Amino acid sequence: MKALITGSAGFIGSHLARSLLLDGHDVTGVDCFTDYYPRPFKERNLQSLVGEAGFSFIEADLQKLDLPQLLARHDVVFHLAAQPGVRASWGREFEIYTSNNILATQKLLEAAVGSQLHRFVYASSSSVYGDTPKLPSSEGDPICPLSPYGVSKLAAENLARLYHSAYGLPTVSLRYFTVYGPRQRPDMAFHRFLKAACMGEEITVFGDGLQTRDFTYVDDVIAATRAAGERGQPGGVYNVGGGHRVSIAEVIDIIGDVAGRPLRVKRLGSEKGDVKHTWADTARAQADLGFAPSTKLRNGLEEEYTWIRSVYGS
Repeated sequence: MKALITGSAGFIGSHLARSLLLDGHDVTGVDCFTDYYPRPFKERNLQSLVGEAGFSFIEADLQKLDLPQLLARHDVVFHLAAQPGVRASWGREFEIYTSNNILATQKLLEAAVGSQLHRFVYASSSSVYGDTPKLPSSEGDPICPLSPYGVSKLAAENLARLYHSAYGLPTVSLRYFTVYGPRQRPDMAFHRFLKAACMGEEITVFGDGLQTRDFTYVDDVIAATRAAGERGQPGGVYNVGGGHRVSIAEVIDIIGDVAGRPLRVKRLGSEKGDVKHTWADTARAQADLGFAPSTKLRNGLEEEYTWIRSVYGS
């Protein structure tokens, strides 16, 4: 496989690149190092990739590259690059989301028309569902995002579907459900909680702590993403989740146990755009991709805590 990974210096992208390289595939990574979080985190992610046989890296904005020429050298595209963050997507900042999440995706899809790509895998999000009245959520359920971020991810997902129906482009969209593990972004809850546990700091929790999430360990997400690049149904959409939901309050208790000290919690009101519950029906991914998440939450948190200690010290 000759794979192009956008967002390759990020949390999931760097794990995906490493997994492919270990199996002997060639990988080209692209990342523009947006300032959503500090650059050193992404540079650290790249340390295990740069210099590896079969890996090349391009630091560039997707919208400024010669995309047709770049795509001509690859069999599979894993489009993970995006501006993340639910809370940050309101107001004037939405312009960044339209550019990085929608326009960049459209230009990449347009450049792929007429190419010989085996698959074009797009990383979507569970945020497209909003507060769905039915749990677990399945791919055919009504979708109603509650944040501008969710709107931007759904728009790009719809573009992928349109380019499949209009041009036969073999797009596959994956709706990731709250991915965690080593290298997780510093703004994400588990990273913040585990860092606080490591440093003896207070954590901030929005809402009553009873909201639930379907947490998915990064290794399981990588397995699903690679399978989508090999045999995902063109034009298809798949949920990628851990298979069960856990409340934030339960997570805090587990982290306290893993760290060997209880967390000090400061509670604030719910934030606009935050959904109450998420839970993935993964039957379609199981059937088509052979997806079977295997990492239990506590084990995954232990792995991430080990990484957190390596970053911030014990």
